Amino acid sequence: RWCADYHKTNVILSAGKPGRQAAFQNATFGQPVHQTHPHLIGSGEVLTGIRLEEVQERRKRLLQALRDHHALQTGAATNHIVVIPSANKKYMSHKIPYVFRQNTDFLYLSGCQEPDSVLVLEIDASSNCKSTLFVRPKDRHAEMWDGPRTGVQAAVDVFGVEEALDVNSLKEYLTKHGFAHPNAVLWYDAAASDLQDVSKMVKDVTNQTQPKPPTEAIQSLRLVKSASECALMGKTCEIASKAINRTMQHSFPGISEHQVFANVDYYTRVAGANFLAYPPVVAGGSNATVIHYINNNQIVEAGELLLLDAGCEYHGYTSDITRTWPVEGRFSDPQRVLYEVLLQVQRELLDCLQQAGGETLDQLFDTMCSKIGKYLQEIKLIPESLSGLERSRAAYKFCPHHVSHYLGMDVHDTPLISRNIRLMPGMVCTVEPGIYISKHNFDVPVEFRGTGLRIEDDVLIKPDKQIEVLTKECAKDVAAIEGLFSR
Repeated sequence: RWCADYHKTNVILSAGKPGRQAAFQNATFGQPVHQTHPHLIGSGEVLTGIRLEEVQERRKRLLQALRDHHALQTGAATNHIVVIPSANKKYMSHKIPYVFRQNTDFLYLSGCQEPDSVLVLEIDASSNCKSTLFVRPKDRHAEMWDGPRTGVQAAVDVFGVEEALDVNSLKEYLTKHGFAHPNAVLWYDAAASDLQDVSKMVKDVTNQTQPKPPTEAIQSLRLVKSASECALMGKTCEIASKAINRTMQHSFPGISEHQVFANVDYYTRVAGANFLAYPPVVAGGSNATVIHYINNNQIVEAGELLLLDAGCEYHGYTSDITRTWPVEGRFSDPQRVLYEVLLQVQRELLDCLQQAGGETLDQLFDTMCSKIGKYLQEIKLIPESLSGLERSRAAYKFCPHHVSHYLGMDVHDTPLISRNIRLMPGMVCTVEPGIYISKHNFDVPVEFRGTGLRIEDDVLIKPDKQIEVLTKECAKDVAAIEGLFSR
């Protein structure tokens, strides 16, 4: 829907403004910058691994995409204004906040990690673009309690916008823009906004006119990663892969699911991750047949498999991996049979990405059902009499979830983008078939009941129908998994 021209990943990689370092020497900021955190932020970067010019280019591409899409629909060029709010702080109890996580659309386009901020983007009929960032003003008392803020004065240089203003002046700014450009198209997604006061302002100044949400257009840009984003995706996947290997290596009969949770959390953080990307699934024995099991409070007994679905967030980019292994380090014969069936399915799915049966994620799902059905039939878990669609439907009962989703700044990234579009270089997706057999499924032999398995890798789509498995360092073959326990 959104023009593929805006998926270009080439960005300007010029250095930052002269004199910027000197201007920042005695300043304080609401997030790491190169002058205060050179171990995290390189020269010319606004976020770890992301240069300021790349973020500026994203804003320009979004405005051009919205303008061109609207012109295609209406046949007229006009002014556009886009309002994108940050996240706000959320509290678990009085004055006790949850860990703050920025709205990823706002972060992608602003580079700003501070709450209660708003990015306003404008483009006119002559393609002149402007970015204005509304931020909290410096406040010595508030900063004593909650830490420094970047403030209005430094925001222009830090975030590369044309103008920075006090967030309290947002309504006045929008009102003036409305008077100056009464026919401008307003883009704002109230449903996705944490800042209800901003939603009310937008409603008040637009005279009840329903603004258009820019979310799908932003996600269309985010879908295809730049070279710098691909490098960050590689790093988050490397950290999670090695952490899961160590977590497997240090599991044993009688370990609690909670301890496994703690181990993978610890190993990712000490390797540089900010935190886990989502509440992990740590499921021993029959708990693994509950796909979104996150209680993580049971003991994993000898003879049981342990399923771990975990990933980490590394400077705004997430990984998502699942591994299943025997808690004492050796598969039983029935476990090995099911595991090798699933591993074979997963390998074949990886092989057919961008090929017939894997040109879209929905095609890959259909292929998964067909392959699981075929192999489960071979081990007598699905009747031999079934074929084609009937066999795939029978297989779906053993794996009732999709085989893939897009991955990036969010775990289930760009959810408004259809899984029925052709894969293209720069996309990152998961490949995660599973087999789940309830302990109450009396249609299968007793030795298979209560068994849940999933194998999940993260994959970068590359040119010329190539792929790169970003999680390749995470042990997956039977010999590799069992080998971890002999070290």
